[in-house]
Amino acid sequence: MDTITKYFEDFSETQTKQFGLLKELYHEWNDKINVISRKDMDNFYLHHVLHSLSIAANFSFLPGQSIMDLGCGGGFPGIPLAIFFPETNFHLVDSINKKLTVVQEIATAAGVKNITVQHTRAEDIKNRKFDAVVSRAVAPLKDLWNWSRPLIKKSANHSAENPNGLICLKGGDLTQEIQESNCKPFVWEVDKIFPEEFFKEKFLLYQPFK
Repeated sequence: MDTITKYFEDFSETQTKQFGLLKELYHEWNDKINVISRKDMDNFYLHHVLHSLSIAANFSFLPGQSIMDLGCGGGFPGIPLAIFFPETNFHLVDSINKKLTVVQEIATAAGVKNITVQHTRAEDIKNRKFDAVVSRAVAPLKDLWNWSRPLIKKSANHSAENPNGLICLKGGDLTQEIQESNCKPFVWEVDKIFPEEFFKEKFLLYQPFK
């Protein structure tokens, strides 16, 4: 928990409690359904929660907005972001239902009420639009953008306070991946946001939808 409060202040009592519950809840559920590498649990707040919150360090989501977490896995970045932005709606989507069981149970136990889940693939979602799509290490940027683009609301106003597009967390050399995607994303080095060794060669990408 100190890993988070090192970089963020002014959490409400509820947010502090919710963030504090996450490691214990994930430890309990991970023994039943493996959603996090066991070697990562010792660094849970650094590797998963703070990594997810690099999005919150660069962007703000507004009250009432609807954000989709594409391929949410065990709930990252969606659950930490939902705690950080309690008045924003987060819809967590994954093609593996047992992972969504973990997400729903942890959200319920931690009292995170602004999360919904859906067992589906992004390309099968119809008649629904979101203000932004977030994702962490799910697929190549080209695929993420192709899946996300039909689901994002059109908006003429793009800003850090009102991002409209795809925001994703990725690692490694992205030169070829970005080139093949035909996207021109804004790119930030996560270790410049949070100066931790673990975040070297990890990046935050934002592809606005115009």
